[in-house]
Amino acid sequence: MSRDICIFQSFLTEALRERIADTAEEIGFIPHFFSADQFEAASACLQHCEILYAQSPALLRTAPASLKWYCSSTAGVDVYCADPSVFANPDCLLTNSNVYGVTIAEHVVMVTLMLLRRMPEYEAVVREHRWSNQLTVRSIRDNTFTILGTGNIGINVAERLRGMGAAKIIGLSRSGRPCPAFDEVSPISALDEVLPRTRILVMALPGTPETVHILDRRRIALLPADAYVINVGRGTAVDQTALADALNAGKLAGAALDVMDPEPLPKDDPLWDAKNLILTPHVSGNMTLGYTCEQAVDLFCRNLRRYAAGQPLEGLVDRKRGY
Repeated sequence: MSRDICIFQSFLTEALRERIADTAEEIGFIPHFFSADQFEAASACLQHCEILYAQSPALLRTAPASLKWYCSSTAGVDVYCADPSVFANPDCLLTNSNVYGVTIAEHVVMVTLMLLRRMPEYEAVVREHRWSNQLTVRSIRDNTFTILGTGNIGINVAERLRGMGAAKIIGLSRSGRPCPAFDEVSPISALDEVLPRTRILVMALPGTPETVHILDRRRIALLPADAYVINVGRGTAVDQTALADALNAGKLAGAALDVMDPEPLPKDDPLWDAKNLILTPHVSGNMTLGYTCEQAVDLFCRNLRRYAAGQPLEGLVDRKRGY
């Protein structure tokens, strides 16, 4: 009986397909490749496949109970953890792809510099055809950063901020375990104590019930008025109404959101017009950087070898915890 893999991805180049095919065939698997416009064909193939490599809850729902491993090419897997019925096989392995650290960290550096150097305000000046260039700016070098989430993304962000001379980098994680990328790491339970000494808050949290509105109106009020908030994790982590109110009232210096709740953001949402807010349509961590695509395929191929050898998989998700 053949051991089949259904691969439903649109980011794969011919070279990346060949890399997967070579690895699969070397260890006795048969890969079947489908693009986004081939859903029905992929679903039909999936009925006899042992492994699915995709980023499609809809396709996963069509999988039989014989599916043994679902490899998601996304980092966030909350959609798969929130609804157990998406898996016909309750014991199906779920892995995510923690390969977005570089591209998301570069996005964080970009929007951090835009905020510190007052780009939203200068953009308004230019739109009005005015010439004004005396806004006080700040530097990464002088600032204390708090990174909420010390996984692959948080570490990559910290390393780049360190290279640019950040004054202090504080990490917050569920465990509070030390990590060399940070000057100090505290448990998330200490968030209220850390926020008042935070100048730039970077949020890189997974979507779990515990992280919903973790930055609520009360906690936004704990931040200094000259603080910035950057969210590249999940939109549900921020009370967006409270954030917009704080920005419009001058109680926060600015913010940058790459993730929102819901997505797409409704056209009449007040966030669109909030002061000193940089909005991007979930672009920081998708498959638009070639390096990310290569790393995702490398991880899948490594895990495919580990799966064939009966070894633990990288990025294995505990569906009850949500990450």
